[in-house]
Amino acid sequence: MKLVYLLGLGAFALGLDAYVTAGLLPVIADDFNSSVSATGQMVTTFTLAYAIASPIFAALLSASRARLGLLSALAVFALANIGSALAGNLPVLLITRAFAGVGAGLYLALAAAGAASLVDKERRGRALAIIMGGMSSGTVLGVPAGVFIAQHLGWRTTLWIVAAIGLVSFLGLALRLPVLPATSSVTLRQRAAVIADPRVASIVGVSFFAAVASLGLYTYFAPVMESGSMGNVGNVTPYLWAWGIGGVVGSVLIGRLVDRGRPYALVVGILVLLVLSLLAFRVTAAIHPLISLVPIAVWGGVGWALQVPQQNDLLAARGDNGGSVAVALNESALYLGSAVGSGLGGVAFSLGWDSSVLPLWAAGFALAGLLLQVTGVRISAARRSGKAVPQEAAPEAAL
Repeated sequence: MKLVYLLGLGAFALGLDAYVTAGLLPVIADDFNSSVSATGQMVTTFTLAYAIASPIFAALLSASRARLGLLSALAVFALANIGSALAGNLPVLLITRAFAGVGAGLYLALAAAGAASLVDKERRGRALAIIMGGMSSGTVLGVPAGVFIAQHLGWRTTLWIVAAIGLVSFLGLALRLPVLPATSSVTLRQRAAVIADPRVASIVGVSFFAAVASLGLYTYFAPVMESGSMGNVGNVTPYLWAWGIGGVVGSVLIGRLVDRGRPYALVVGILVLLVLSLLAFRVTAAIHPLISLVPIAVWGGVGWALQVPQQNDLLAARGDNGGSVAVALNESALYLGSAVGSGLGGVAFSLGWDSSVLPLWAAGFALAGLLLQVTGVRISAARRSGKAVPQEAAPEAAL
C-alpha cells in the first residue's frame, strides 16, 4: 500500500492544481493587466485538455507500458506547472495550463488503474479511496492554503509548490514503482468500443450528472452564500473548509464500504444523500448560515465518495479489456460535468436570477443521476431474476 500512497501524493498535486487556480484569477489578472474573464480561460483550457486528453491518451497508450505512461504524465504535469510559474504573459500561461491538464487527465486514470493492480481484489476499494482522498485533500488543503500563499508570496509561488509536489511523487514512483501488470492487448477499435459500451455509458452518465450538481455548484459557492436569501455571508472560508473536510472523510471512508460489496445500493444511497444535502443546504442557509455547515459537509463527503465505487465498477465491468480507458472516460465526464454546471450557473447569473436557486438546480441534476442509477439497478435485478433484458441495456456491472 506504500506505493499506492505515493500515487495518492501525485493525485494530491492534481487536486491542488485543479481547484486553486480559480481562487487566483483576480491576482493573475492584475499581474498580466487583463480582465478576469480573459484570465479565467486558464481554467477552461485546463479543464478541456483534461477532459479530452484523458480518454484519448489512455486509449493510445500501449497496455504493456502503463508505468511509462504514468510517469510521463506526471512529468508533463510537473513541468507544465513550472512553465505556468515562469509564464510572462497570458497566452503562454494558457498553453502551459493546457499541458498541465493533459498530464493530469492521463495520470489520474492510470493512477487509479495502477493502484487497483498493486493490491488484491479485497483491498481494491481502499486503494482507489486513497487516490480520490489525495484529490480531495488537495482541494481542502490546497484551495485556502494556495490562496493564502498567493496573497503573501505571489501566485507563482503556489504553482511552484504544485510542481514541487508533483516532482516528489514522480521521483518516488520512478525509484520504487515496479512494472505494472500488462493488460491484454486491445486494438483501437476495441478501445473505441469501451466508450460505446452501455455499461460504461451508464456509469459515466451518473458521474456526469453528479458532477454538474456538485462541482458545478461549488464553482459559485461564494456568490451563492452572499445571496440575501442564503444568509448574506461575506467570509465563505469556514464553509469551504466544511465542504473540503467532508470530501476528505467521505473519499477515505468509502473504500471499506466498496470492499464489502453491494455497489449498486451504495451508489444509490450516495446519490440520495447528495440530493437531500443540496436541498437541505438551501433550506438551512435561509434559516441561519451556520446551520448549513452540516449539509455542506455531507454534500462534499458524498460528492467525493461517489467516484470510488464508480471507478471500482468500471474496472470490474471492463477488467483488462479497456479498464484504464473507461476510468479515463469517467474522469472526463467529471470535468465536463463541472464545466456544464459552471456554464449553466453563468447563464443563470446573466439572466439576473438570484444565486439561491442554484442549489435547487443542482439537486435536480443529482436527482437525474439517481434516476439513471435506479434504472440500471432495476435492469440488473431483472437479469438476475431471469427476465429478458435487451442486450443494449446496462448489465449488472454497469453501476
